Amino acid sequence: MPNAVSPAVFDALVFWYPVFLLSTCFHEAAHAWAGSRGGDSTAADAGLATLSPLPHVRRSPVGLLVVPLFTAVTRGWAMGWASAPYSAAWAERYPRRAAWMAAAGPAANLVLAGVALALIACGLAMGRFHAPPAARLDCVVAPVAALAASGVTAVAAKLLSIVCVLNLLLAAFNLIPLPPLDGAAVLSLLLPHALASRWRQLVAQPILSLAGMLLVYRYGGWITHPVLSALLALLYPGQYAS
Repeated sequence: MPNAVSPAVFDALVFWYPVFLLSTCFHEAAHAWAGSRGGDSTAADAGLATLSPLPHVRRSPVGLLVVPLFTAVTRGWAMGWASAPYSAAWAERYPRRAAWMAAAGPAANLVLAGVALALIACGLAMGRFHAPPAARLDCVVAPVAALAASGVTAVAAKLLSIVCVLNLLLAAFNLIPLPPLDGAAVLSLLLPHALASRWRQLVAQPILSLAGMLLVYRYGGWITHPVLSALLALLYPGQYAS
């Protein structure tokens, strides 16, 4: 008799990977939509202004298929990458529009996190959810004891937890102001014109993109605990120690 699928593999295939794929496609579609609205249809013309995963996976098969499935199974949560193309000439001519295009991706993740958070808050208010005894990335809310045996309620609690946490992490991760992450372009929106121009020239250097990738790979995990702690403090003030 074949062995049953392990809980880790089940959670990876049923929860983490589908949520990661949907969230990342929403992120990239937002880039494509914002670019098109700003006058650059490069990403939209490539078919990326859609939530369908097919064009996004075709563009980034390793980052959207291989790596997130592997990390979901081995690490217990999914990570990966994707990208939306843009016209370098357009970005040079309209740098602020290009920065807004970059900001649209993390903003899309915050929208998804906000929807999940609102549904969690409704469940708490209605008495269907409560604070979990031990919070995790996939468990920021749990079904009440009377509903714990209900498969639908348990699935909803885990799914909403993962959607909320993963999208908060994606937004926070992508807003790190290092190339090639979105935050490097978004930062220029907050700088004076002359300083923003120098910053864009600096982050355009290929060596900085390589350095940024290495730094994020080494230290990016440091954002997980602060994000989870902030979410728990918002949902359950004073209940969880930081």
